[in-house]
Amino acid sequence: MWALSLRGRAKQLIHTPLMGRAWTPSPSISLQRSQQHVAHSILLLSNTHQLLHRCSRLIHSNHVINARGRKPCPYPEVSWNSELKAEEGDQWKGTAACIAIGFLFVMTLGLIYWQVVDQPHMHWIIQGRFTGLFWDSKRHSLVLQMLSEHRTLVEVSAGRIRDPDLHGHFWRNQCWLNSSSVCTEWERQLKVRMVLESDEASHVECYNITWMPLHCHVEIKHCFSMERVMWYGGASVQAQRWPLNTVTIPLQPFAASDLRHNPSGYGSVLDHQFFGSSGVAVLLSPDVPLNVGIQSNHHFCVQPQRALVTQPLQYRLCLGPNLKVVHQKIAQERSLSSPQLPNLAILRSPIWKLVVNVDSGEKLEKELRTFANRLKRHQLNKGIISLDEHSTSLLLNVDHSPSRGKNRNLPLVRHLNISVTFAPYVSVNDQQFQTSLQKGNEAFWLSRLTTTQGHVVPLTSPWKGDICVKLNVSNPAAVSWFLERVGNWSAQLDAEYVILEGGEGSFSDGLPEVQASQDYIRLLAGLAIRIERTAMLTSGSRTSDVPLFLMMSPLQGSWSYLGIKGIIPSILHYSVLGYNFFISDAIGGSLTDDLIRDEELFIRWLEIVTFLPVMSFQTPPWSFSEYWILNLTKSYLSLHHDFVIPLIIKYAHEWRETRNPIYRPLWWISPEDPITFTIDDEFLIGSEVLVAPVTDEGAVKRDIYLPGVGIQWRDRWNGQVFDGGTLLDNYPVGLEKVAVFLQIQS
Repeated sequence: MWALSLRGRAKQLIHTPLMGRAWTPSPSISLQRSQQHVAHSILLLSNTHQLLHRCSRLIHSNHVINARGRKPCPYPEVSWNSELKAEEGDQWKGTAACIAIGFLFVMTLGLIYWQVVDQPHMHWIIQGRFTGLFWDSKRHSLVLQMLSEHRTLVEVSAGRIRDPDLHGHFWRNQCWLNSSSVCTEWERQLKVRMVLESDEASHVECYNITWMPLHCHVEIKHCFSMERVMWYGGASVQAQRWPLNTVTIPLQPFAASDLRHNPSGYGSVLDHQFFGSSGVAVLLSPDVPLNVGIQSNHHFCVQPQRALVTQPLQYRLCLGPNLKVVHQKIAQERSLSSPQLPNLAILRSPIWKLVVNVDSGEKLEKELRTFANRLKRHQLNKGIISLDEHSTSLLLNVDHSPSRGKNRNLPLVRHLNISVTFAPYVSVNDQQFQTSLQKGNEAFWLSRLTTTQGHVVPLTSPWKGDICVKLNVSNPAAVSWFLERVGNWSAQLDAEYVILEGGEGSFSDGLPEVQASQDYIRLLAGLAIRIERTAMLTSGSRTSDVPLFLMMSPLQGSWSYLGIKGIIPSILHYSVLGYNFFISDAIGGSLTDDLIRDEELFIRWLEIVTFLPVMSFQTPPWSFSEYWILNLTKSYLSLHHDFVIPLIIKYAHEWRETRNPIYRPLWWISPEDPITFTIDDEFLIGSEVLVAPVTDEGAVKRDIYLPGVGIQWRDRWNGQVFDGGTLLDNYPVGLEKVAVFLQIQS
């Protein structure tokens, strides 16, 4: 018992600064306060020395008592032995107490050394119940730690601040009598405000931090360290990686763009959330235009964009016991109380992209008829034929009047299940744009005010080889005009689904409002849900709660991270940002119109897409010489329909209740297992199905890690059972198979 008491006292001493009361440094501990702690420590050492002196006297007196002769007793076998045992017990109790006090004496010396000698550059700013924030004056950084473990969760470098006595300013707190806030100011430099929020139930604590420059010459750039922290989230990138630690992106506007035209930039799915494996979330303010850069295995940095007015750097740091707990807390805070589900009927309809090179609607109808007949002949016609923007335009321009031929008023497309594609762009040569100018509707397009008479001038932007203007989705009249246009066109073709592309991207002439691209995507998503047909988008930014399916970025037909290896990192990236309903790129990639010829690549890609919400094809399976590939495709289509779709529907409803993602990384089951932090070729559906596809050319074996110590996994194909926390070396996975494991429910 005394050992347990000793450990408890030692633990209390570590968290109690030598003053006999709970350590609540508000707002900070500077060098002066460290000197005060030394004074109190000296007093404690003096008292400890007195106790040690008393202990020595007590031990000496016990030896003297034991050396004396004892009086005879009429019942020696009872009374005398009892007295002797009592004296011996007191002796051992005294000795144990002295050892404990001696141990505390040594620990006190160690604590003094740690506070004053070993780490004089550490200065506490705010201490919560579970975490603490302090300033490292040597490294010019904010350091956040988990108090119970003395474990650093994240370090944020603030760069070289001009004032060398930065920690002294934290000590002069202007948030009077508020231990959970720090407010300070440097004359003609910065204002800093830090506010702590604590959630007792989840043990998650969040620090709301604002750095406001007082003039435009003060530059603020904060860098979040990758040392011992794996980072996820942020924005999609070319050759997507999981985690982001191996990515390098130059400092640039944090805006969604089309990676086909901006390969070194950020992609079409972007959010201001970053998650770290140590149990931290970084939530950047979406209201401030930011530059963000990533330096591989070193840090990622954020910086307010230069403007005519000073811009603050605002972010929220949330810390918790592990990454899963923090992610759940953030997802619950940012989600609607009762989000809606998108139209899940699309899950049962594979998408067949029609790739043709024709220049007229009549030729397109002929190609469409041929393609539809082939789908029917191979019993694959229960799906959606997807038309790109060019094909959609060709069909809309076909003259179906009776004078042109028999039954031209009943075109073939009315008997097919098709999707059409539109974009919020209009060519400057289009009659509709010219008409809008004649009617004085310049405000229908994104425009810039002239500096002379206050007129607006529509801004031009390149789009698919043409010079175009872009719809102003913040103008209600323009939105109504566009909705009517899309509604009439989709009804004319009897299209079941509508794809809206072109939300991402920035203008080539250097618009100052780069941040508008984020708002544009959000407003376009609001427009899309008003379309009578089921709509899908190609970009997302703060739209994870909008009930729409998201088209994933196109990939190359290769074995690299630009192709098949980038699928699972993209799945995990979308999911960690809250985008659960997505449509993967076509099997074999769609960056080019060429059909894939690599049979092995087609099969391995097919095996991954089978376990995603919607299967999408650009290369039809009958194009291969081997007939068994067609049969294999049918087999995986049946597996998707019978096994995968019920799982997705089940976890879609769970998402509505808990905000837990449908597709999950392995650390969702083992959030404190470092092995799971870097696995980028496996994923979970819910927490009961683990999928481990093959993404290496020529491989028929692969290493598979099964997470979760204490749980068991069963191979879906052969019934073998394995313990969680096990690495299966060179597990056999034949060309026609994909490794799937089911968690055994206890």
